[in-house]
Amino acid sequence: MKKICRFASLKKQKYMSLSDLFDSGFKKRNEDHFAAIVRVAMGDGVISEDEKAFLDRLAYNLDINEAEYKLILKDYKSHSINPPLSYDNRLERLYDLARMVYVDHINGDPEVELLTKIAVGLGFHPKNVKYIIDKAMTLVSEEVDLDTFMDEIKHMNN
Repeated sequence: MKKICRFASLKKQKYMSLSDLFDSGFKKRNEDHFAAIVRVAMGDGVISEDEKAFLDRLAYNLDINEAEYKLILKDYKSHSINPPLSYDNRLERLYDLARMVYVDHINGDPEVELLTKIAVGLGFHPKNVKYIIDKAMTLVSEEVDLDTFMDEIKHMNN
């Protein structure tokens, strides 16, 4: 009986701390990710209306509230730039961003150009990024799942 009680107590403690850690870490990563995209959008010194609309949707999807949004826009350089280290994590972010662009049924517009800049910021080589974005947008338009997307991008030259 004591073993069960200790296990239940340990399980509860572990769950709570992991949940707290996950929530705060996840939120911080989303804010840093959003700030990095704002930095890319500000690369030319101005956020266009199209970029602003994209950022608005991205903030919503990343669960960034209005106060955080304004603070990040004002002070985006204070956030660390943490491009994903693993190729799989880069592909996951690219998948999410490509789907956001596709949802608006935009192709060849400023959002696709911004997506191209972001892909370079994610760590994709500038020489290949146009082909990667074209393939990503094609796959998203075919409504493939994440696993298929990742497999297709990884093997697009084979």
